[in-house]
Amino acid sequence: MKYCPNCASPLARRVPPGDSLPRWLCDACGSIHYENPRLVVGTVPEWEGRLLLCRRAIEPRYGYWTLPAGFMENDETAGDAALRETVEEAGAHIELAPPFSLISVPRVNQVHLFYRARLIDLEFKPGAETLEVALFEEAQLPWKEIAFRTVGQTLRHWFGDRGRGAFGFHSEDIK
Repeated sequence: MKYCPNCASPLARRVPPGDSLPRWLCDACGSIHYENPRLVVGTVPEWEGRLLLCRRAIEPRYGYWTLPAGFMENDETAGDAALRETVEEAGAHIELAPPFSLISVPRVNQVHLFYRARLIDLEFKPGAETLEVALFEEAQLPWKEIAFRTVGQTLRHWFGDRGRGAFGFHSEDIK
C-alpha cells in the first residue's frame, strides 16, 4: 500500500501504539490499514467413492488438478463460498457436509478450508477457470499432477479416513 484508501495521503509502515506488528498507518487521517490472510474455501465432492476434481484453466498451476475451491468473498459464509466455488469451477450441484480440513499456509498468507460434500447428480461441467472436470477413484488419482499441497493433503486425509471407516476433522500448517 502506498496511499490511504480513506484520504489518499501517503502511508507509513510502523507499529502503531498498543500493537506488536507493523501496519500501514495514515498520519493524515489516523487510519490503520490491516492486511490479513485470505480464506480459500472449497469442497471434496464425492459420488460413490469417487472424487470430483477440476483441471485448472488459470495460473497458478495451469493444467494441474485441484478440488473445486477459491477465495471467499465479502458478505458470504464459508459454506456459501464452498457451494459457490463448486458451481463456478465444476458446474456441480452438491449437498454440503461438515468442514473436513483446515490448512494454514502462512508463506502465502492463506488459510484453506475444505468441506466434505456429496454430489447430488452427475450433471457437472467445466467452468470458466476449468479445462476439465472428472471423477476419480483413489487408484486413478493423478497424484503427480495435483496443483497444491493443501489439496494433496486433503485428498490423503479423505482416503485415509474412508479406509478407517470414519471421517474426522483435520487441521494443520504448511510452513
